[in-house]
Amino acid sequence: MSGRMSGMRVKIAVAVAMASVLAGCGTEAAGQAPDPAGALVYTAADVKPPTPGGEVGSASSEFADKAELKVWNRLSETEQDLDRIAKVDVDTTAKDALHLQPRTSAWFDGFRGPFLYQELAGDIVMHLRVKAEGLKTAQPKRKFSLGGAMVRLPGSNDKPNWLSITTGTGDSAKRVEVKSTENGSSKPKEIEVKPGWVELVLARAGGAVVGLYKEEGGVWKVGARWARRDLVEVPSLQYGITGYTDWDSYSTLKKDATKGNAKLVKGVPDLKLTVDYVRFLRPEPPERADLTNPASMPDDALIKLLTPAGV
Repeated sequence: MSGRMSGMRVKIAVAVAMASVLAGCGTEAAGQAPDPAGALVYTAADVKPPTPGGEVGSASSEFADKAELKVWNRLSETEQDLDRIAKVDVDTTAKDALHLQPRTSAWFDGFRGPFLYQELAGDIVMHLRVKAEGLKTAQPKRKFSLGGAMVRLPGSNDKPNWLSITTGTGDSAKRVEVKSTENGSSKPKEIEVKPGWVELVLARAGGAVVGLYKEEGGVWKVGARWARRDLVEVPSLQYGITGYTDWDSYSTLKKDATKGNAKLVKGVPDLKLTVDYVRFLRPEPPERADLTNPASMPDDALIKLLTPAGV
């Protein structure tokens, strides 16, 4: 047994018994979890941070050059949808950053909003630093004005399948929202955070998808762990940036996504999203780890596995 394995606390199937004990530590699992019968228990000492560089690293953007916007696809163009972006630019409105202002829009159930993405294959860690503000205020005033990271099954407009971790104003201001949408049914959860810059990670690794967040000057925390076979058993996914705003202006259309998606809704959009960077890395999850289960992969080990070294 290697030195890494010799330091491992290997326990077969104990993950099931421990799950109820650890479930209250800030981790949310959703979806159909994989069979944990063969899962091992890992500690932070048993894992290493994701690796930068290589082909996936070349997809990263520091947003220091206007030309970087060209590598990001617009969902509205690639899947022939309405353009719900009022303004987007790189190194113009904000120096060395991407600036995004959505029109009245929503990512909820079957509703669609703006999405800038790259399609990437394999296990991926997407790490970005963002700030969500109102157009004239420090916090968006309109409900569900949020921006951040999203991962989506390509071509899933008819049966929407995606996950997101965003920040801004949800039901209340100063929130991080983690949201799972499967076959057009959304399950969101809001977490209170300090205003200002927030780092986000949305990662597919080891048969799971994980959302992490870190407030400015704070520490990484687990927002959600998702067991989504529809998103982990396909070769590639769309990884990218989203921002949407002003849910209340949908009014009576809130119950009809088909009609709500058919036209641009006139409202009072109130979100400007600044993205400092988006970096892609390769995670190296250990074999027989159940990343959806905190008994197999505790929060501190999961955070080390999916966040860049030194951040």
